Amino acid sequence: MSYNHIRIFDYPRFAEPLRDELRKNAERIASENGLEIEFIRKKNFRKEKRIQQILEQRGSHPGLVHIFSAMEPCQTYKPWHNKQTHKTFLKPDNGKCLHYYFYLIDEELGLVYVRVPTWCPFRLQIYFNGHNWLQLRLAKSDIHHSLLDNAFAEISDFSQAQSLGDSFKVDLLHARLDLFAERFCPIIKDFDLRYHWSIMQAEYATDIVFKHQEDLQSIYGHLTRTAIHTVKPENIATFLGRKLHDKYEGEMGNSFNTRIEGTRIKHGMGPVSIKMYDKFGLILRIETTVNDVSFFKHYRMVEHRDGSESMKLAQMKKGIYSLSALYQLLVAANRRYIEFISAIDDPSAGIKKLDRISRTVVENDRSYKGFNLFDDDDQLLFESIASGEFTISGFQNKHLRYKLEGRTSSQISRTIKRLHVHGLIRKVGHTYKYYLTKFGTQVVTMGLKLKELVVIPHLSGHMELA
Repeated sequence: MSYNHIRIFDYPRFAEPLRDELRKNAERIASENGLEIEFIRKKNFRKEKRIQQILEQRGSHPGLVHIFSAMEPCQTYKPWHNKQTHKTFLKPDNGKCLHYYFYLIDEELGLVYVRVPTWCPFRLQIYFNGHNWLQLRLAKSDIHHSLLDNAFAEISDFSQAQSLGDSFKVDLLHARLDLFAERFCPIIKDFDLRYHWSIMQAEYATDIVFKHQEDLQSIYGHLTRTAIHTVKPENIATFLGRKLHDKYEGEMGNSFNTRIEGTRIKHGMGPVSIKMYDKFGLILRIETTVNDVSFFKHYRMVEHRDGSESMKLAQMKKGIYSLSALYQLLVAANRRYIEFISAIDDPSAGIKKLDRISRTVVENDRSYKGFNLFDDDDQLLFESIASGEFTISGFQNKHLRYKLEGRTSSQISRTIKRLHVHGLIRKVGHTYKYYLTKFGTQVVTMGLKLKELVVIPHLSGHMELA
């Protein structure tokens, strides 16, 4: 504005030509593609439903599909004069302006929409679904598949499909986003700038596909009923690889509702949630959604104030190049949740495993007694090694000493050996860190829940009758 000799309080004179340029650009794109811009007047209008109707007639070939316009809230600025400092500047504000939604089928990403506000600072929002991207890869690889909405009901080669899904490159995404910005928001050329792309919301779904609906329905009701009553705040934190502190003030909880596609159970912790639902009665989907990726921490290079750098545990950055690290964390969250519900779903298998750990094991002529969940010390030990803070980083002797107060280092070492010979934990090579094995995770989860949900309530009921 200063370069163009425009006063702060003449801000609209600076912004209006840019708004007009975006409107003309939208009208030009619509004319070139033989489309009419559809203005949305109803609040409950579903753009996705309208797009599906158009696609049924148009087909799924690459190109522009449709353009919507709507008056919606937007971030903006307003001129402001500080009477104390006598300085005039632009202050962040919220307003309302015309937005364009450009829906297109991109040759790389599949179905995409680009939301373009027509008022400064022109904060773009772009959405795409990885299932659409994967569908294009499957078609190019001649892998037979059936996509229902945003879920694959059938894939001839699931292993190859997963390999293709894992091959997604952030560089490709970055390049496509820049192209969308140049096409649908060309005013950035006036400033000789490029957009910085960040993650507004991300989801990762793990789908378990059943051949027959009745197979899923036979277990789904039991899964949801059990999960809604058994998943506690500390469990949610563990799923997400977090430790639940006493001072945590964010929202946490479970919810259950019925949707058109089926029923859904949702566990939330602040900006992150894990959902389980039966999609079309054929697919059991576990989905972790994050609205603020800085919720997660991971080891990354951190630049300090003195200019030095070091690898340390830090909050995740919001830029799109955090997607690779975020992918690993969301996959792990889904896996932990699946392990939890798997242990709940089959109590008979869990009972056999509990029987296995209750027996004495002899190794090198030395006996290591089994574990008893009704023993306070053993239960405290299981609760300690299952803590969320150990899920990612593992635990050491000193960590258990902190959890199991009053025990010496030697006593903890013997306890760790006892856990190891029973197959509950594994040691990372050349370190003193231990992690729960798959068997250990199942036993600990199932053991604690079996006691809490079956044995204790059953005994409690008989005592009341007496």
